[in-house]
Amino acid sequence: MSHHLQPISWRKPAGLAAITLTLALTGCAAGNDHDQPASGIGIHGVEERTAERVVQVSSVHPETGMTLIEGPTFGPDGGLFVVDVTAPAGAAKVMRVDVEEESVSPVYTEGNGAYTSAQFSPKDGRIYLTDFAGGKIDSITADGKDHRTFFTGDVDGVPMRPDDLAFDEEGNLFVSDSTGYADPAWEAQGRVVRIDKDTAEATVLAENLAAPNGISFSEDFKALWVSQYMDNRIDYLVLNEDKTEVATSHPGMHFDGGTSQTDSNAVDADGNVYQAVHGQPRIFVYSPEGELLSTVTVPTDDADGLTSATNIAIKPGTTEAYLTASGPDGGFIYEFDALSTGIRQSNGG
Repeated sequence: MSHHLQPISWRKPAGLAAITLTLALTGCAAGNDHDQPASGIGIHGVEERTAERVVQVSSVHPETGMTLIEGPTFGPDGGLFVVDVTAPAGAAKVMRVDVEEESVSPVYTEGNGAYTSAQFSPKDGRIYLTDFAGGKIDSITADGKDHRTFFTGDVDGVPMRPDDLAFDEEGNLFVSDSTGYADPAWEAQGRVVRIDKDTAEATVLAENLAAPNGISFSEDFKALWVSQYMDNRIDYLVLNEDKTEVATSHPGMHFDGGTSQTDSNAVDADGNVYQAVHGQPRIFVYSPEGELLSTVTVPTDDADGLTSATNIAIKPGTTEAYLTASGPDGGFIYEFDALSTGIRQSNGG
């Protein structure tokens, strides 16, 4: 019996059951004194950098049986904001990490949302949060106040599972819709959706995708790098001039992950793509031409308690990079040196 993948298609703009928090999400553990980061040749035949633990952000929640730290993004005050996807009602869903003081403080604890990503908007400076469970996008101020729902409802008659987001330079939102994340890859139902910054009108840019997850603009804002969670592939979507249509698209990198899967991603000033992974605590760094340049992993002593490294941020204007790692030990932040300077495209989503 053969299974046929649906062709990916993009569209020009026109005028699941409740989330199971035990899906492909996993948790995080305790902090320790910083060791000097090391590097060497790893199992993939390229340089492997060892990230250094900064701080534990969360423990496994008894109510959900896990924790998953995601969405790292630096705010205007220099704090690193993160979300805990599986935090139960009343627990911190958005937190601020002081990477210098190695401290964590709650920012937002209300509601029942399962926030999977966070990013500051260039339009209004608010933190925008994708609610995977609720099918909506919320926003709050940097101090966790003035909660608003920016977008909710179906897109072209179909509910959305918003996973990650990216802003263009004007503040329009580009969202990965991971519908189909629990279905076979050949039943591709995912989409890339553009949401207008002023009207919140949603337009489908690409469809028939195998649960798209990571989404980041290229360094020149002309294209999107979109990772497909159920297909272990990173696609390159070239946009038209006003970014309202996909002009052309092709697979950029194929990830040989075995049982692990492509998760969130980020792009540095040289256009390198940092691909985070669910299923192993490791980041894969590719050149824009698709060459695997480096990998980043956690210390050997930490690896057994961590099952994923699902997101990363590079502090803008620096090479200070931070990854979120989670597993049965808890949720943590690790730091490493990026290959190039951080920009907006490597700060959240």
